[in-house]
Amino acid sequence: MMPTKAMSHGWGGFGLSETRRGTKRSLLYRFVSGLLRCILAANIVLVILIIVLRFVPVPFSSFMAQKSIAGFIDHGFKHVLRYQWVPIGRMSSACGKAVITSEDQKFADHAGFDMDAIQNAFARNNRRGNLSVGGSTISQQVAKNLFLWPGRSYIRKGLEAYCTFLLEVIWSKKRILEVYLNIVELGDGIYGVSAASRFYFHTDPKQISSSQAALLAAVLPNPIRYSINHPTSYIENRQQWIVRYMGSSEIASAYSEIMN
Repeated sequence: MMPTKAMSHGWGGFGLSETRRGTKRSLLYRFVSGLLRCILAANIVLVILIIVLRFVPVPFSSFMAQKSIAGFIDHGFKHVLRYQWVPIGRMSSACGKAVITSEDQKFADHAGFDMDAIQNAFARNNRRGNLSVGGSTISQQVAKNLFLWPGRSYIRKGLEAYCTFLLEVIWSKKRILEVYLNIVELGDGIYGVSAASRFYFHTDPKQISSSQAALLAAVLPNPIRYSINHPTSYIENRQQWIVRYMGSSEIASAYSEIMN
């Protein structure tokens, strides 16, 4: 009788163990299945949003919203957001040429990523031991500012790469440049060349000069550290270089290709 009891207890323990393993597998399956459904739903929403924003003015960006919340927390109602959407046809061509010269001279040719700049940034980050150099194109900056958050991490860079791919597939280069010129930060609470041209130069974005457009582009990508109202010698030298190069045939050809 004793051996029979031992065998009975042994088979009972085996059945209980199998039940627990089956429950764990079921919970894991439901978790993974739910996670995949959430990712698929988020992706569908993102694609629909990008399609809509191909045709309508961008009301605000993720970066604007985050900076505005932080500004309100720090300064209350004293914090002012300056932003006004304007079509690229109502901007001086100097605006587009200046930012292409300053930020992404291969913009007309690449598919969202400048591989040479990425490789150089990766090498410099390896030497420094952290992710401090970006190498981002105009397309990547639009993806980051429109949908993501500030900061440097490989997770954000991965999401940025995916959003950039979608923008390049769904939007034209002209639309990417138009959105960039409208949502780029150009001072504390100042977004886009329309708000910047009126705030700094008291003029319409259609009337902005090459020198003024070059000054706006010269402070990128750090318009908080560098002042447009009080440019340092570094910014002034950079402004002069942008003015000279944006008048070149290469930039004129690239801009014409983007706009057509």
